[in-house]
Amino acid sequence: MKRRAFLAAGAISAASLACRRKPEFPFQGELVGPDLALGHWLRGGDFPDPERFEPVSALVVGGGVAGLSAAWRLAGGGLDDFRVLELEPEPGGTSRSGRNHVSAFPWAAHYLPVPDRGNHAVLRLLDECGVLEGFDAKGEPRFAEEATVRSPEERIFAYGQWWEGLYLRAGASADDERQYHAFFHEIDRWAAFRDAKGRPAFSIPRSRCSDAPEAVALDGLSFAAWLDARGLSSPRLRWLLDYACRDDYGSRLDTTSAWAGLFYFAARKQGPGEDSRPLLTWPEGNGFLVDHLRQPLGDRLRCGVLAVAIREEKDGVLVTAWDHLGQRRVGWKAKRVIFAGPQHVARHVVAGLAEARPAAARIRNAPWMVANLTLRARPKEPTFPLAWDNVLRDSEALGYVAATHQSLKDYGPTVLTWYRPFAGADCDAERARLRAMDWPACARMVMDDLRPAHPDLEGLVARLDVMRWGHAMVRPAPGQMWDPAFLGLARPFGAVHFAHTELSGLALFEEAQDHGVRAAEEVLAASGRRGESWR
Repeated sequence: MKRRAFLAAGAISAASLACRRKPEFPFQGELVGPDLALGHWLRGGDFPDPERFEPVSALVVGGGVAGLSAAWRLAGGGLDDFRVLELEPEPGGTSRSGRNHVSAFPWAAHYLPVPDRGNHAVLRLLDECGVLEGFDAKGEPRFAEEATVRSPEERIFAYGQWWEGLYLRAGASADDERQYHAFFHEIDRWAAFRDAKGRPAFSIPRSRCSDAPEAVALDGLSFAAWLDARGLSSPRLRWLLDYACRDDYGSRLDTTSAWAGLFYFAARKQGPGEDSRPLLTWPEGNGFLVDHLRQPLGDRLRCGVLAVAIREEKDGVLVTAWDHLGQRRVGWKAKRVIFAGPQHVARHVVAGLAEARPAAARIRNAPWMVANLTLRARPKEPTFPLAWDNVLRDSEALGYVAATHQSLKDYGPTVLTWYRPFAGADCDAERARLRAMDWPACARMVMDDLRPAHPDLEGLVARLDVMRWGHAMVRPAPGQMWDPAFLGLARPFGAVHFAHTELSGLALFEEAQDHGVRAAEEVLAASGRRGESWR
């Protein structure tokens, strides 16, 4: 055989072997979710006006929880002449959900702490959803049993087995226990705090929190520095607190405000010395609430529409948008606009905003990866059984929740929703890292993370789909939470109002809802429809 023929034969043989090579995983999946390229397209520059601007009384830009809550309040105030624009094919933002032949499942936010009797807007929504069953003798709300997380609620994997709860007591020293109780004694102290006006230091939503100097001063320190000052160095305690920061903020102890770190625990307490409030959840997570908010909107909700330019003129606010599905420019002329998206987008879209409010450029948002694993059957559980929330201690991820947990079926197919915040100090670098990951790289990260706890998992996975959230959670950085310039970002800018969870510095459903209701009530007041606040 001549050399050229030999090499050609070798190339054909190699190609044949490549075609027959076993796939890395015995299951399939895909990347789903936000259109990263389309989202960045609006930074491209000038956009010509459409041929016509449709007149409306109000326009809500953004169909996440804040935007849907604003629409909910506008309709509740008697204003029907509005539209809601959403970039993605489905509304809900990080409270979106999915569904397959096994179960509904969340794509990010998956629970809601039971609200206290003072959280009027959340209680109104839950009542509309049929979840609120009444009030007890103390005036505290009671909720449907099927929506309250059932036992076992959470477990942690460490030392090669599962343990109940998230604080690992196995092997804890006397000093670990002392520091654990010392920390929660501090939480009880703050849970009992009331200022001269009777306001608590920490409450959900944060608009109810005290601005007393002793509470505000906490924002001047990182959570790590606050713990250092009190000699709270126990690795077990610090792991739990760092987990809390990654879970709710996508940050670490040293990049989280001490005020926000304490908020995580104190705002959820039922009272000093009492447990944290129970949690409400559904198979689809907070998508259950999103579905209720979107249903009445009908064709007033326009999905696949990207607002690219907003400018105020004497007789209204002109909004130029791109209809991605129809591939055409569209526009609206509104008396008032509620911008219910993040500030890094608002700065590019609202004319004059970036120059007027430079504080917005300091906001940092953590990227996240969320994966949904559809299983043919449950993994073997030789120690503590599958819980709703399942956390691996030696992991950069947060573990997973089981979508079928509330169904009372502890066998058979299920969907596990796995969470991984990219919590490095440089959010831009972490975002670039996430954006560069294709589906195989994402699937590899998920399976490598779960394999120590579930060595049999790979053979049980029928499908693994991944959502990449580039700007999933606002980080409550030290010095930001009570910065007047940061808090001022929630004020109207002419006839443009703002509503988004990041305006609280906390990525929570209740904060998004609170800002949506507030902005809607500002618009209602401007249109002469003053009434009793829902907040």
